[in-house]
Amino acid sequence: ILILFFFILVLEESGYLPRAAFMLDRIMGSVGLSGRSFIPLLSSFACAIPGIMAARTIASPRDRLVTIMIMPLMTCSARLPVYALLIGAFIPKRNVGGMFELQGLVLFGLYVAGVASAMGIAWLAKRLTSRDLPRPLMMELPTYHWPTPRNVAIGLWQRASIFLKRVGGIILALTVVMWFLASFPAPPAGATGAAIEYSLAGTLGRGLATIFEPIGFNWQISVALVPGMAAREVAVSALGTVYALSATGDDTARALTPLIAHSWSLATALSLLTWFVFAPQCLSTLATVKRETGGWKWTLVMAGYLFGLAWLACFGVYRAAVAAGWG
Repeated sequence: ILILFFFILVLEESGYLPRAAFMLDRIMGSVGLSGRSFIPLLSSFACAIPGIMAARTIASPRDRLVTIMIMPLMTCSARLPVYALLIGAFIPKRNVGGMFELQGLVLFGLYVAGVASAMGIAWLAKRLTSRDLPRPLMMELPTYHWPTPRNVAIGLWQRASIFLKRVGGIILALTVVMWFLASFPAPPAGATGAAIEYSLAGTLGRGLATIFEPIGFNWQISVALVPGMAAREVAVSALGTVYALSATGDDTARALTPLIAHSWSLATALSLLTWFVFAPQCLSTLATVKRETGGWKWTLVMAGYLFGLAWLACFGVYRAAVAAGWG
């Protein structure tokens, strides 16, 4: 995450980002956006929240709204722990064409899927909304200069502090909540199944499984998606709690990897990867959208279309994978 922030800060400090926005104005215009949308969208690869706030610089209300609506489709850094877990468990380590690593190509494909779907939705919004007159892009271009190490270091420190305070507290609190839901009530006397099957988490998971079963999710995955709404990274620790693992941190991922590799099919793993590309699993992002748009209307529209898009995409991927014999 810090590496990603570092390169964005270097581009910003050197004066390159405004020029990149100017150069991409024609490409962005083909899908109904302006070059000013580039910088907020680029920031969203680190976290959608600062990207949404950066959209304030877009003068056109329509362009600003469309930019905000597609920002969750940019692959933010919070998804990387989930991607690393699933790719490590299900995608073999092999070279493709003697040049590329298969696991890296899959990760790259997830990034491309997010960007392509965002551009597709922006293009659709262009077709559905009234076409404005062409708006020439006018920007003040700063001179090129070497980034100041002090400013880059301060920027990294601020972003790391904000990330750790926000996500660290959420992960700790929700892991405790998940432990409680997975531990109470205790199984009845003479129970033969795992204790979690009789808990509140098990009941919740079986209820949600009716919605997610057509896209290949079992009740354990369904339960883990609930705390994952607060922050995507929580899904890893939530899966560890649901599967009654005692490991934490990196140990959780190492312990989960062989377990889910034997418990899930490849079709289920591909479906879950697809879910994390599209689903709006971050309440902080939705809260920021509400604040920036001034109400619940567009927040609910964003959540609704992203959940619908995620479910349909997962359904297509899962059925195709099952048809290919990966189910």
